[in-house]
Amino acid sequence: MSVHSLVQALKAGGSLITLLDRLGYRPVREHGKEAMYLSMLRDNDTQPSFSVNDKLGVWFDHGTGKGGNIIDFGIAYWPLLSFGEVVAKLQATLSGERLLPREKRPRLAVQTPAYRVYETKPLGTHPAITAYLESRGILSAARPFLREVYYQIEDGRGGRRKYFAAGWQNELQSWEVRNRFFKGCLGPKAISFLPGHTRKLAVFEGFMDFLSWKTDHPAADHSIFVLNSATLLREGIRKAVTFPVIDLYLDRDPAGTLATREFIRRLPYAADRSDVYAGYKDYNDKRVPGLQQAAAQLSPAHPSDKPRVPPGR
Repeated sequence: MSVHSLVQALKAGGSLITLLDRLGYRPVREHGKEAMYLSMLRDNDTQPSFSVNDKLGVWFDHGTGKGGNIIDFGIAYWPLLSFGEVVAKLQATLSGERLLPREKRPRLAVQTPAYRVYETKPLGTHPAITAYLESRGILSAARPFLREVYYQIEDGRGGRRKYFAAGWQNELQSWEVRNRFFKGCLGPKAISFLPGHTRKLAVFEGFMDFLSWKTDHPAADHSIFVLNSATLLREGIRKAVTFPVIDLYLDRDPAGTLATREFIRRLPYAADRSDVYAGYKDYNDKRVPGLQQAAAQLSPAHPSDKPRVPPGR
């Protein structure tokens, strides 16, 4: 079967739920025709925000505002593979699965939720946002770069819920938002670029890691790329080629390690600097245990007094 024919067969009859099951993911709950998962495309998703409608053959990640068919999922899930490799991976994972649909799937657009940012404020207005950034050890460094973002989401059934979070804008003016319970993007994903030294570039996967680095290196004058998603790696490499000095501070998990290798394969002079947070998943994770240790050292010596440890995410 040609690649084109296989793609059409996967779109028409490939089961997203079967694919996710074979990749090790199970739905947290089912609502009508939709199965809801913790997002496997984002780290630290604590609420089921990845929906699948297997009858229509579509998925939607409410945290990123992106969705599509089974091919689109494969591209998002395996960002370092070529298109042909993604199709082969899908075929192998669904090996033995019947790809001919019992009925023709309707061609429907994936519905996106209606996000509306109705207000932004300087940091320090909402105590919960301040406490969250303080618990991550980045509050001081965050003040010039983040805003408090207040937004509402329409759920498609007429309901509206209001939320607040710390926000960071990307090149498309979308807001990357974080609070203790949610990590996502209001609008299309894109890289964030902060211009600085024209010859030196520091690359991070998320803005928490950039702000952790900035806390440790307040005088550093590098230009900054924050990918905001590992799926934007190729775009990041393409844009980084103009810088002769590149320092990489990507995650130390399997996906981040692969991304670092790919970056260095394409731009061999790029340097992996992740050894500064060896033993931790990312730069920000390194800072939190340090804060906990400092809190323990400052706590009373009486055995009945427990150290006040800053809360986690």
